[in-house]
Amino acid sequence: MTSAGLNLIQQGLSIFDDQLKMVLCNQRFREMFDIPEAYSRPGVHFEETIRFLVERGEYGEVDNVEEAITFRVDQARAFTPHYVERERSNGRWIAVEGSPLPEGGWVAVYTDITRTKRQEALLRTRSEALSDKVLGYAEELAATNRQLEATINALEEAQRQLAETEARTRQTTEMIPAHIAHVDRNRRYTFSNRKLSNVMPGRPSDITGLDIQEALGEEIYSEIAPHLDKAFAGEASVFEFFIESSSRRIRVSFTPAEDLAQEPDSTGVAQDQHGGVYILSMDITREAQARTALQQTRRRELAAQLASGMAHDFSNLLTIILGSQSRLQRMELPEPAQKQVTATLSAAHRGGSLLNRIADITGAREWHPVPADIALLLDDMKILATPALPEGFTLHISNLLHDKMLMLDTGMLQDSLLNLILNARDACGTSGEISLTVAPVQHLWAEFIVEDTGPGFSDTALERAMEPFYTTKGGEGSGLGLSMVYDMAKLAGGRLRIANGEKGARITLRLPMRRAPAALKPGLVLLVEDSSDIREVLRPMLTDMGNTVIEAASYDEARALIDGVPGIARILSDISLVGEKTGLDLRDSLGPDAPPMHMMTSRPPDDPLYHTAAQGGPVLRKPFTQSQLTSFLQQDPNIR
Repeated sequence: MTSAGLNLIQQGLSIFDDQLKMVLCNQRFREMFDIPEAYSRPGVHFEETIRFLVERGEYGEVDNVEEAITFRVDQARAFTPHYVERERSNGRWIAVEGSPLPEGGWVAVYTDITRTKRQEALLRTRSEALSDKVLGYAEELAATNRQLEATINALEEAQRQLAETEARTRQTTEMIPAHIAHVDRNRRYTFSNRKLSNVMPGRPSDITGLDIQEALGEEIYSEIAPHLDKAFAGEASVFEFFIESSSRRIRVSFTPAEDLAQEPDSTGVAQDQHGGVYILSMDITREAQARTALQQTRRRELAAQLASGMAHDFSNLLTIILGSQSRLQRMELPEPAQKQVTATLSAAHRGGSLLNRIADITGAREWHPVPADIALLLDDMKILATPALPEGFTLHISNLLHDKMLMLDTGMLQDSLLNLILNARDACGTSGEISLTVAPVQHLWAEFIVEDTGPGFSDTALERAMEPFYTTKGGEGSGLGLSMVYDMAKLAGGRLRIANGEKGARITLRLPMRRAPAALKPGLVLLVEDSSDIREVLRPMLTDMGNTVIEAASYDEARALIDGVPGIARILSDISLVGEKTGLDLRDSLGPDAPPMHMMTSRPPDDPLYHTAAQGGPVLRKPFTQSQLTSFLQQDPNIR
């Protein structure tokens, strides 16, 4: 609408930004100076337009073309308000008025004053002989001047409003956390809010005038090119794609722009001047992570409903089979029959284990991230995995993360990593090397890479390894190990990839990198535990975290310390204590100003005391590792 309105003005108008790049010009400007579209389109540099005008002779004959161009470019860089009148090489006169814009750049207005100049000359040469005509011309000139003044005032107001509108529009688009742009029919950017590098790291910010393929690079352009072609054909689209080099997921919207005007080219065919495509690009990596986790949770809920009923029926059948075979085993049967009974019992027990594994996959597990110390988690991982590796195996663990504390579900992650390490052990045979490497990816992901020196995956295994019940171990495996790891990755909003590396198999577990809040400061911890042996184990765990520890075995001892010892930072208490009162009674006795209390227990989740404790906040199940205790104490004990 702005362009259409400016084309109705009889004066030529051009606007350049603070980078000396053209923002827009009206049709009268192009006609007045007979400038081709290549030198008057948005994004063209001022030097290119001036070079065309100087070389064509717009400023008359010049001794040195380059000096003339440089002089006018330098004038433009040091732009000041001005009004000049000059005679063009074709004998016509123009008045040029320039005014700077608040955000940088300038607006210039060009008025053809040839008729006025001729009237002035006529007045000078024939003033006495043509006094009557002079009077008429003078009156006409006065009227023209008044009309010109009114037009200039209108242009100044339009210029002011245009400058304000552009400033507000640019400020608004700069504040939006997305890349907004427009490309013309030549696939060059005519507008950009300079957010491209925020959405797609590594790409430039100042892209006005650039070809879209040059601005985006081949990797990204190849993803969007088919959709862009459809947009130029008039079909709007919204789509998503993944940039492998930056590990970001991008959502892009293409909206065809309506053609506001058409002009015939040299062949007489109308050419689009104001079409193109509007582009909106957003980084949705975090959204995609959350969406993946939600989708996986919904799938698991559906699978759980189906598997729960099946598992119940199969459990009943296995119970009957086990009972019947146990009675048969106690009877005096021939040796071949005894072997059959033993084999049946073994198969039934394996069936029960398999049902438990299915319950682990389809049950109501959720990803519960807590602050986790990566170094401690990996130390625990080595302690857990090393005894399971026979002589002849070596396990290398490397931590390349700069962030010490991340939000992770340490229990599920340790189960998954241990599963991958044991799978690598089985694949290597009698000896081999296994490595676990943790590394950051674009500050968005934490990658856990497990590699071994075994034979690697077969082509079939690469296709089917993450399918439930697929196994290459024959009767020794359930085929649920990798599918459980895959399930955990999806619950967290991450990804699992399997491939063959340089020596053997390579499995990459990629999880969202979410930094943990600032760690709690060490302080005085009251440890309330009825078992002296367990206190001996827990005390060094707490002191290794920088804490000072005082101990109690009963409700009364703990209550006396809370009332008599100042400066207790937090309380770690078991549910079961010496005496009649429990840790729950201790928690209930605390006032609003008391230190936070964290509960632990070895009771099963279906125990009434466990259930009551869990209603008041998180409960740490025994046994636990150093990293699990560290993560647990980072949580708010009052959040259920």
